[in-house]
Amino acid sequence: MSRRRRILLAAADSTAYAQSKKGEDYYLVKTDCQRIAGNPSSAFHVFAIFDGHNGNAAAIFARDNLLNHIIGAIPRGLGREEWLSALPRALVAGFVKTDKEFQSKGQTSGTTATFVIIDGWTITVASVGDSRCILDAQGDVSLLTVDHRLEENAEERERVTASGGEVGRLSIVGGAEIGPLRCWPGGLCLSRSIGDMDVGEFIVPIPHVKQVKLAKTGGRLIIASDGIWDALPSEIAAKCCRGLTAELAARQVVKEALRSRGLKDDTTCIVVDLIPPNDFIEGPPSPPKELNKLKCLGFRKKSRDSPSNLAKKLSAVGVVEELFEEGSAMLAERLGGHQSASSKLYSSLFKCAICQLDLAPCEGISVHAGSRPWEGPFLCADCRNKKDAMEGKRPSGVKVP
Repeated sequence: MSRRRRILLAAADSTAYAQSKKGEDYYLVKTDCQRIAGNPSSAFHVFAIFDGHNGNAAAIFARDNLLNHIIGAIPRGLGREEWLSALPRALVAGFVKTDKEFQSKGQTSGTTATFVIIDGWTITVASVGDSRCILDAQGDVSLLTVDHRLEENAEERERVTASGGEVGRLSIVGGAEIGPLRCWPGGLCLSRSIGDMDVGEFIVPIPHVKQVKLAKTGGRLIIASDGIWDALPSEIAAKCCRGLTAELAARQVVKEALRSRGLKDDTTCIVVDLIPPNDFIEGPPSPPKELNKLKCLGFRKKSRDSPSNLAKKLSAVGVVEELFEEGSAMLAERLGGHQSASSKLYSSLFKCAICQLDLAPCEGISVHAGSRPWEGPFLCADCRNKKDAMEGKRPSGVKVP
């Protein structure tokens, strides 16, 4: 664990408070990751939520495989700064590879994915779908994800229709239209997801990625599925649990969502506090009865500061520095762009940028198509075909093998 900050984690979902009728929400918590095996100073932490639909197979597959695909897309031997610089592109490659592998199984379910990696004070978030991650830095609430609902995202509607897809509401007898905007064929309300092989090539797995550096005054992340955000605006969710420990905060957010809207959808929430080492106030003891799927992990000694001194310390407005943001659905932009030293090293490894297949020199196809064919990243022929399909370059209705 880094000495520069401490992390307090709590995760809770609706099963702690009510029965879930669907059970398609899954989450991932890994606080023991290391960039360099055996070196505690290289620790990083992973938190993710997967909200499945049309079954839970895609959510389970993404939970079990996405992290390995992301890590596998980062060159070994990088220093911390180069590793952080390589993360955004590795997240894109990991999402696409996970989608490709799941679709090869022939199952038709899909899932949203909101994936958070914390290394020191740097937070990197990748997401597809409508789960959301917000950052509450001393009262200043920032949205670290973008919702990919067609109803609310005009840019995604334009992308889908420009690629040849159709966006419209469900028609009923008599010609009336009801419900939210959907992508046809398939009728999915989301424009990005993992899986969903039966809903057309316009639904892409390419995530929105944002990387920020948090001020050393600390902050709180709230990561939750749409069952929370359909009931609570971001600011209200952050406000309703301020002053509570992460464990109690996760419970409170779920409680407020259920009180506001009832259990109309799977409801999952993860709260992560990033706190300076000496600024932790020990909260009230947890109830002796263990709640289903409730996790709480603390990584600090009790603070020597009094509550009043801590309040003074945390009253300063936190500063969040934006390091990277990219939301394009085009792989040429997401995997190409400005190349750092680490990305140039990555290109020289002669591996497919998506599936990591070894390529012979000159065998790969550049993501830059005809503009800069000599410049990586490179894709194998199969992934190039997948890329064209995901970006809507196949006629509607043509299935990708």
